[in-house]
Amino acid sequence: MTNHQKRLSVPKSWPVERKTDVFTVKAGAGPHGKEGVPLVVLLRDVLGYVDSKKEARYALSEDAILVNGDPINDEQRPIGMFDIVAFPGREEYYRVFPDEGGRLALTEIDAEAAGSRLGKIEGKQQVPGGDTQLTLHDGTNVVVDEEEYSTNDSIVVDNDDKSIVAHFPFEEGALVTAVRGNHGGKIGEIDAIDVTPGSGPNTISVTTDDGGFETIEEYVVVIDENFTGDDDE
Repeated sequence: MTNHQKRLSVPKSWPVERKTDVFTVKAGAGPHGKEGVPLVVLLRDVLGYVDSKKEARYALSEDAILVNGDPINDEQRPIGMFDIVAFPGREEYYRVFPDEGGRLALTEIDAEAAGSRLGKIEGKQQVPGGDTQLTLHDGTNVVVDEEEYSTNDSIVVDNDDKSIVAHFPFEEGALVTAVRGNHGGKIGEIDAIDVTPGSGPNTISVTTDDGGFETIEEYVVVIDENFTGDDDE
């Protein structure tokens, strides 16, 4: 199986130039599905910290790079929305956050903010023993013993002990960011949730500082103001 990916066919969320070269690195198996960006792409094309996969492998072998608090040794490890990428030796910490158009970008944060990460609840089911399992947008599973969480809510998970440290319900008045679609990267408050009868997607009306927009439920994520990057400097 090839380790290369044609640039013209990468997901729109990838922060790469599509016409400079024919190929880029293919993401390995892991979280975020096809939307995940290989770690080496962020290190090479976005941050400029390495010039090649070989240099990336060396940095990873030194446990110099953490993703969500864990040292990573695979340069093709997929990185995606709301992941925390940390360089403890440099005292540099970044959150992966969608910018205008929904393209993934790195927002610099402080060490305290890097201790946890945001996750959108995309699934919820009972597991043996009576507990509830939440499945997050990146495929992570979190087991809880409470019923207060709902699909489309967001939670903040501590990177060390994996406990839930905050919960943001999906409801009118909630602060959200659009992560896909024509309004990707825009931030505002939910004005209305229009439940569509049948199997069609629910639509969301969002009020922003410069007006507003409508999109489908799947394309927004509830966030806290601390996760926009504005207050992390």
